[in-house]
Amino acid sequence: MLNQNSLEEIAEIHNLLGDLRKEYEQGIKPILLKNSPDLFSNPQSVPKLKKIQVNRGLGLSAQNTNILKKNIEEFEKITGQKPIIARAKKAIAGFKIRENMELGISVTLRGEKMYAFLTKLLFFTFAQIRDFRGLSLRSFDKAGNYTLGLKEQLIFPEIDYEDVDQVYGTTITIVLDHCSPKSRSKSIDRILNGMILFKFLRFPLNDCGYYDKYESFSEINRTWDKKRHLKRKRWSQE
Repeated sequence: MLNQNSLEEIAEIHNLLGDLRKEYEQGIKPILLKNSPDLFSNPQSVPKLKKIQVNRGLGLSAQNTNILKKNIEEFEKITGQKPIIARAKKAIAGFKIRENMELGISVTLRGEKMYAFLTKLLFFTFAQIRDFRGLSLRSFDKAGNYTLGLKEQLIFPEIDYEDVDQVYGTTITIVLDHCSPKSRSKSIDRILNGMILFKFLRFPLNDCGYYDKYESFSEINRTWDKKRHLKRKRWSQE
C-alpha cells in the first residue's frame, strides 16, 4: 500500500508533466548534473532547448492570395504566433522564380510558446499520425539540432477537417543550445547531448538501439570518421 510520501511524490510528478519547462528546470537538469558529472560539469553545459522553427514551403501556390492567407491562418492556430512570409533571395528562371517572390511561411517559437508547442507535439500530435513508428536519430545535423517533417496539417488538434481544402506538409526544426567545453564540442558530442535531452523529454525515438553494438563513444566516433573518409574518397574519384 502507498504511504503519504509516495502519494506526494506522484502528485509532484504529475505537476511536472503538465509543464515541460518546469520539468526541465526542476527535474531533468538536476538529474543530469548529479548523475553525469563527467559529461555535464556545470549547469551551463547541460543541453537545453533554444528555439523551434516551423516552416512550410508553398512554392508558386503562394502567389494565390487566398491560399497564402489560409496557410497563415493555419499557422496562427497551430503555433499561436503569426508567421512571417519567406521570400526568394534571388531569381531562378528555370523554376519561374523572381527575386523577392513569396514562397512560404515560417514561425520561430521561444520561451513559453515553444514549450507549449512542444508539449502538444509530443503528447497529442504524434499520436494522430497513422502507422507512426517513432522518430529517427539520423535526423540530427552536425550542430546537434533536430529536423522532422510532417506530411499533413490534419494531425494538429486545432485544424478542423472540414476547413482543409488542400493538404500541406510542415517542417519542424528543434534548435538546441550547447555550451559544452572544447573537449566535448565535436558533432558526435552535440548529437549525443541531444539524444540524452530528447529521451528525458520523452521524444518517441525509434532507433536508440542503433548504437548498442558499439562499446564506447570513441568507437562510434571512429566509425563516423571512417564513413566520412570513404565519402570524401568517393567524391574525389567522381
